[in-house]
Amino acid sequence: MDHAFAIEKLTEFLQGVNGHIDAVEDRLDNRTIVWPEFPQRLLLQEVWVRQIENAYTPSLGDYDAHGENDWYTARAAAIHALGLAQSAAAIAEFLRPTSPALAADTLHDWVWEPAAPLWAAEAYQDAVLAAARTVNRRLQQKLGRHDIGETDLCMQAFDMKAPAEGKPRLRFGGSRSTPTWRARQDGAKYTSAGAFLAIRDLAAHEDGVNWSEQEALEYLATFSVVARWVEECTVETAP
Repeated sequence: MDHAFAIEKLTEFLQGVNGHIDAVEDRLDNRTIVWPEFPQRLLLQEVWVRQIENAYTPSLGDYDAHGENDWYTARAAAIHALGLAQSAAAIAEFLRPTSPALAADTLHDWVWEPAAPLWAAEAYQDAVLAAARTVNRRLQQKLGRHDIGETDLCMQAFDMKAPAEGKPRLRFGGSRSTPTWRARQDGAKYTSAGAFLAIRDLAAHEDGVNWSEQEALEYLATFSVVARWVEECTVETAP
């Protein structure tokens, strides 16, 4: 059972029933008030509501209701089902496995420091772009290269070819003869280049990409990973 859906439908139905009952009671107390219109919308909603009620408690929605006074019965059944739905939703939430939380201020300093003031202004696109630019500048500084774009620089920096004149490389630690080391170098090359292509370029060249806070945080986390790789690696230059 989708408890959120059930809560929504039951709440909507109860609001309508309460309004209808109030109108009827006002009419009975004051004969000058026009009798409420036939509650067609409520009857249609009740088809859904009865099924929801029976899903929580068998036969709860099987009450007889034909006259105006029977809306009290319908309301009582809906209230009972709403209580069950709300408690079931709370229990389901309580029993969910605890998920880890990613705090933005624990991201790499190259990422969060330039992004923080823009993030505070809810300028998520600009925050991601500022982080990407800072990571690129740090990469340029570490390699002493300012002659090519960030994507090409990533592809060359992590490439497993021997360094050449004017083309230093970034190297992870560990034994270079293992498949794991080679996989890590290749993975860093394509992941870092892809981050600039798929994220940085979009942030820089598209107006109003309308990223949600969660999406932007994930993009910042991607650049945080790249930043940690760049900082971790040593620079290898041509002999």
